[in-house]
Amino acid sequence: MIDPPKSVRRFAVAEESRFLSHALIAAGLPEADAGAVAEAMLFADLRGVDSHGIVRLPSYIRRLRAGGINPRPQIRLVREADATALVDGDNRMGHLVMRHAARVAIEKAERHGVAWVGTRGSNHAGAAACYAMMPLARDMIGLYMAVANNNHMAPWGGIEPLLGTNPIAIAVPTLTEPPIVLDIATTAISFGRIRNAADAGERLPEGLVMDYEGRSVTDPAKADHGLLLPIGGYKGFGLSLMFSLLGGVLNGTATGRDAVNIENEAVPGNTGQAIMALRVANFAAVEDFKRRADKVARDIRTSKPMPGVGEVRYPGLNAHRTEEERRRSGIPLRTSFAASLDKLAAELGIASLAPL
Repeated sequence: MIDPPKSVRRFAVAEESRFLSHALIAAGLPEADAGAVAEAMLFADLRGVDSHGIVRLPSYIRRLRAGGINPRPQIRLVREADATALVDGDNRMGHLVMRHAARVAIEKAERHGVAWVGTRGSNHAGAAACYAMMPLARDMIGLYMAVANNNHMAPWGGIEPLLGTNPIAIAVPTLTEPPIVLDIATTAISFGRIRNAADAGERLPEGLVMDYEGRSVTDPAKADHGLLLPIGGYKGFGLSLMFSLLGGVLNGTATGRDAVNIENEAVPGNTGQAIMALRVANFAAVEDFKRRADKVARDIRTSKPMPGVGEVRYPGLNAHRTEEERRRSGIPLRTSFAASLDKLAAELGIASLAPL
């Protein structure tokens, strides 16, 4: 893990929400859309996914201004069956495309027990767990995957970057325990975390990034000229490839050598994503399932830790605790990044982000 930066300022949840919404409106989004995107970005910051929240705002603003994202698109269903659908986002903000796709999946799963919805013409949508967790409110299991635009991973044994960080998130409802939520990239580190480390002047641990000679890269500023290593060796490569096929090729988006590099801010990303919603009641009584899921979570949480480890945690527990703490104490941002947001506010003609 990368150590958190020491010099931070904290901001109230409502204040960050206000700032995000106003900034996105100033960049051209309609008010309702800006509010929805701000909510999804805030989700990431609250749960400690700091590489996918407000830190992404400057790049979103640049892409909106450059024409790389359509601020007023016509989102539509281009293919539909009882339990499936394909959504064309018309190059809309990815958060909005995925919110729409998740709602379609949930509605279809209510009628048919399960639904799979893919997207094309989308963009970066923030934290994967945001969408996997949406079905939880309807007593469903959620699964989300995405094809990252920029290729940072090579096939196992190769040195040509043909795959992205391609994340997956799976959320399972519980009764009294916090939900069980897995949210991971298929690379050993996400590129968002690398950028955060570069901004904070931190080094990367060995074994996450390598250069084209197979040597470990620990300077995050040099990661652009290297390769991100997959989780679990060849197994992570295999997962990334399959997510590329299921979230990209199946939906008609460009992948591999044809993938769009969104560093070119005027070019539409055409991101591909997929979400599945699975109705628990089609398999078991909902409360009974949740009670049994609770036991699994509790058994893990109360299991004996190895020497030097404070506690054993299941996926989603730490994010839940982080959200509770940040709702009380505010969201921490690096002082240097907060200062850059002041400059952005001045450019957009909106009030600066006010600290606690």
